[in-house]
Amino acid sequence: MNFTDMLKKIFPALAGSFRTFRFTPRPRLVMTLLVKNEEELLERNLLFHKAAGVDAFIVTDNNSTDGTPGILEKYRKKGWIAEIIRETATDYAQKQWVDRMVGLARDRYGADWVINADADEFWHSPSGSLKDALSHTRANVLDCEVRNVLPEEDTDFTQWDKTVREVPDREAFDLSLYSIFGRATKKVIHRTAGYLQISMGNHKVAMLPRRSAPADVVVYHYNIRGRRQFMEKMVNGGRQLEQRRKQHGGRHWRYFYALWKDGRLEAEYDRVTGVRFRDRLLREGYIRQDCPLPRIFRNLEIQ
Repeated sequence: MNFTDMLKKIFPALAGSFRTFRFTPRPRLVMTLLVKNEEELLERNLLFHKAAGVDAFIVTDNNSTDGTPGILEKYRKKGWIAEIIRETATDYAQKQWVDRMVGLARDRYGADWVINADADEFWHSPSGSLKDALSHTRANVLDCEVRNVLPEEDTDFTQWDKTVREVPDREAFDLSLYSIFGRATKKVIHRTAGYLQISMGNHKVAMLPRRSAPADVVVYHYNIRGRRQFMEKMVNGGRQLEQRRKQHGGRHWRYFYALWKDGRLEAEYDRVTGVRFRDRLLREGYIRQDCPLPRIFRNLEIQ
């Protein structure tokens, strides 16, 4: 970001900073989504988060070729999606695209708080309402735990009820460098007042000023949903990042893309999901049957 662009961000942040630590009893919550070929998850994602208190969605669709555009248009007409951005670039400028949506949420749609999410993330509050965490805090950034959901082949993702924990000794379980049993980096919910810049992957946010606090919101991450989906996702992401060699982030995509070029990506899938040692991982507590979402999914009706 050059000096001029930074100034353009600092002045609005300073202007809104006097509001950044106040209580917001009735917050307006906007969720941004960056999607590409997400027809498997997208509709349930919208239903789930609408039921959890999201007031509006802003979506960037990056060259989807499946049923994603039709789903987005359906929910735009229903009034749930405030704006759809058709992004045709192929260089995966994720941070810039999300930053653009945050600006729209703040300036055009009156958001007090923003969740920057992907279609494979389901942000869940134990109370059932995401706004409970937002209305009782003076912080302007809330840190949320991420739990990877264990994929179960030949079963719909809405029935998966197990999550995984970090395995310190990767080699003992023949796990990939970027397996789902790695450390899950927290994600953030943030206010729009005082906002400066989101990070790659939406894990951190720069605010002016900044006061963070833990939240009881858990992000259930369905990042791996079977061998075929895994292959397609990593190859697509690797191709896009290859066009932006100087861009930070996306290390796991670059790693898997290099394996794909060498013809070794499919074999790596078993090491990503812990197939060989799954029973032992369960016995030792690295796999836990603690995902509450199947019950919630059963009560969501596709409209």
